[in-house]
Amino acid sequence: MVELKYPRRMNPFSRPFSPRQLRATVLIILYLTWQTAGCALAEEQQSTEPPWTFSIYFENDLFTGTDRNYTNGIKLALISPDLKKFADSGKLPDWSLKYVKKLPFINKPDPELTHKVEFSIGQNMYTPADISSAELIPDDRPYAGWSYFGAGFHTKSQRMMDTIELQFGMVGPDSGADETQKLVHELRRLQRPNGWEHQLKNEPGFAAIYERKWRLPAITSPDRWGFDAVAHLGCALGNVYTYANTGLEARFGYHLPDDFGVTLIRPAGNTRFSTNDQRGGYIFAAINGRAVARDIFLDGNTLADSHHVTKEPLVTDIAGGVALYFQRFKITWTQLLRTKEFKAQPDNHSFGSITFSFFF
Repeated sequence: MVELKYPRRMNPFSRPFSPRQLRATVLIILYLTWQTAGCALAEEQQSTEPPWTFSIYFENDLFTGTDRNYTNGIKLALISPDLKKFADSGKLPDWSLKYVKKLPFINKPDPELTHKVEFSIGQNMYTPADISSAELIPDDRPYAGWSYFGAGFHTKSQRMMDTIELQFGMVGPDSGADETQKLVHELRRLQRPNGWEHQLKNEPGFAAIYERKWRLPAITSPDRWGFDAVAHLGCALGNVYTYANTGLEARFGYHLPDDFGVTLIRPAGNTRFSTNDQRGGYIFAAINGRAVARDIFLDGNTLADSHHVTKEPLVTDIAGGVALYFQRFKITWTQLLRTKEFKAQPDNHSFGSITFSFFF
């Protein structure tokens, strides 16, 4: 009697995609999402700005075929409508109005200004290059995780936006980053990370961030193609990171949105766009430079003794990507190159980022 043997059904996560396959998949998703949103909303009339914006950010160096340094980040963000209009509409409880009116700039008579609050949660993950080793690697960065809650306040005019943000969270084992990486690697049958016992110790984290953005006048054509640029300048202070930063983003595309550009998972850096735009899209290139005085993920714990490396005082991010949007939806793909963050780092690091945003 012949025994029939059927091929074992493969786990779709068991075989990692190549970076080229991942990038191609992301671009296909971008295009299909754009087309689907356009068909679904083609009959919908142009409306005033909906009250809330919800964004999902995912960043990972699997898009570039590496697994080290800043290796994973995920963030969920919710941005409110204009607080003054929201309060005047009667949608806020009476007890909250006196607190809303005490927020900075809220009572300024300038009708151009809008004021929004933002709430976010996220987790960032950092590892050395050789995650197979269970030994401490003295000349490579520490294992570290950062899970946090953020609250921000945005004041925006047609050409300028100010952001104040506070982040609170936990660095160390209580961040849960080690469990996250081990679970994902187990599901995808990747190399098990064996060195998390050497991660930074538990430490409550705090950062206060300020950033200003300027939207420079756009150059547009009668057929609605255009070019513009957004400059920014900011700083952060806290035990997690302390730095000053500045940069510029240039965009070219069809129906450029009336917003302040695309940014990644970083303090004061969220996607904000106008729902009064038609379906469109653009390509962009950006640069951001940081003068770093404190980075807990390289300097180690503030008070406790922990593994640390000598950081580079100046770090530059160079990014490029594509954004597609239709009224209530926006999807963005970004590829980023980051210069060396610490002295012993052998080369620059790169990772990919994808962001989904939705108005409701």
